[in-house]
Amino acid sequence: MNDYEHYMHIALNEARMAAESGEVPVGAVVERGGEVIAAAGNEREERKDPTAHAEIIAIREAAKQLGGWRLPGCTIYVTVEPCPMCAGAIYQARIERLVFGTIDEKAGAAGTLMDITRDSRLNHQTEVVAGVLAQESATILREFFSRRR
Repeated sequence: MNDYEHYMHIALNEARMAAESGEVPVGAVVERGGEVIAAAGNEREERKDPTAHAEIIAIREAAKQLGGWRLPGCTIYVTVEPCPMCAGAIYQARIERLVFGTIDEKAGAAGTLMDITRDSRLNHQTEVVAGVLAQESATILREFFSRRR
């Protein structure tokens, strides 16, 4: 197992825990230098907050842990391609690398519908690695939504 898969497994565990709480199963991990700085799953239902996506929660916690809003040298691992809000937060935090699992055909903003993360018009671009444990990520989502129908 490579490093990307190791951290993605942690994100997948966060997604599973979110699903058990009735949340859309998305998980995120912020890592720097081999250390997990923050990990979270979606909490929109629990917090009654449309911004409580896994990425936003993990970025906020990482900023708190590191003592600043810039997250240099950090990689964020997300089970699903970030939406525009989360891609914007990744940009704002100056995160170096985004690793995600499955694409999001309806809201993906890291290459599928748009690409906020690598837009050359912005003053920071994020390296993107897509498709890490994509099948596992897609399966968690598919099973969650099939149980809800």
